[in-house]
Amino acid sequence: MNTLLLTSLLVAASVGVFAQGDISYHGKKITESGAIPATQLATKMADKTEMPAKVEGTVESVCKVKGCWMKVKTSDGQTMRVTFKDYGFFVPKDIVGKTVVVEGTAETSTTPVADLRHFAQDAGKSKEEIEKITEPEKALTFVADGVIVKR
Repeated sequence: MNTLLLTSLLVAASVGVFAQGDISYHGKKITESGAIPATQLATKMADKTEMPAKVEGTVESVCKVKGCWMKVKTSDGQTMRVTFKDYGFFVPKDIVGKTVVVEGTAETSTTPVADLRHFAQDAGKSKEEIEKITEPEKALTFVADGVIVKR
């Protein structure tokens, strides 16, 4: 009986240890509770230029230099650039295709050409692709206080 109890406790403890490896936290520790799908964010924002939000979505790309930004899929093949508050934390560079929860401020903003070119360079785009960027981009962006990466 004691052997069965001990075995059960060891199995439960090892499952708990492995389950914690399924999620990583970056920046402020947040929870998944109350997150809306990234596909619904633009509708929730309506005509606001910014609002606090918690969003769940799939990572489309990540800064290849140090994980200092990521793009999350929204709707209709669009993406939302997510940066991190005060450049205070980064995310792993190998999370493309992973589900993330981000909490912070959603914004409708215009990104200057110089920034777009910098982001393209960080993403590993070719010189020719970078030179084709000639217009600023109005888009939905997000400044995250905290990020959960689900593995």
